[in-house]
Amino acid sequence: MIEFGHGTHTGLRRTRNEDTYYADAGLGLFLVVDGMGGHQHGEVASATARDGVVAQVTAGQSLVDAIQRVNEALIARSSGLSESRPMGTTIAAIRIVGRSYEAAWVGDSRIYRWQHGSLERLSHDHSIVEALVEAGELTEAQARTHPQRSVLTQALGITAPEQLHIGLARGELSSGARLLLCTDGLTDEVVDARIGGIVGRTDIAAQEAVDHLILEALGGTGRDNVTAILLRAAG
Repeated sequence: MIEFGHGTHTGLRRTRNEDTYYADAGLGLFLVVDGMGGHQHGEVASATARDGVVAQVTAGQSLVDAIQRVNEALIARSSGLSESRPMGTTIAAIRIVGRSYEAAWVGDSRIYRWQHGSLERLSHDHSIVEALVEAGELTEAQARTHPQRSVLTQALGITAPEQLHIGLARGELSSGARLLLCTDGLTDEVVDARIGGIVGRTDIAAQEAVDHLILEALGGTGRDNVTAILLRAAG
């Protein structure tokens, strides 16, 4: 049994919310998508990705195949537009069957797992600064304020199908484990230790935890849209 909470907020500096999400315990599908700011039709891109993945998974496609098809559809849709810049979006998605989960992502929306009292990141940002951190050229602290921290190396609708790298992780949900999906509007504002402190609370419901996470993001600069889904496995 899965308890989940979910929410999104435009933030304090944006006039539009280019984030969107989907949460369906019956289908076992949960996802967040972040339409790329600075690109045309960010809201359209994120909604197209959300609806496309839901339709594909409902029809029996795997999560990876669904994401690949959505990427191709977004590229095809962009090619028919008069604007020179394409529609782009990130995605972070989880499919749960029984106690097993599959996580897939493209871009810098993240997936975390909390269990046994600690938070770990399952996803790997497809970004320039993440590559620099892995190469030892930046620390995590430096990456948080780097001027290119929002520059992605992979994005749906932007990356050619033959070059698309979909991150993938699989595992089993132990009793009391939690999974968090979120856009960078949360992780740019709230450090992982604080996120883990909220996610790990046992005195509040999953929905309350999500509300707290969003309030924490808004308590910072609130410069971006923020979206989160928290899943908690029954004990």
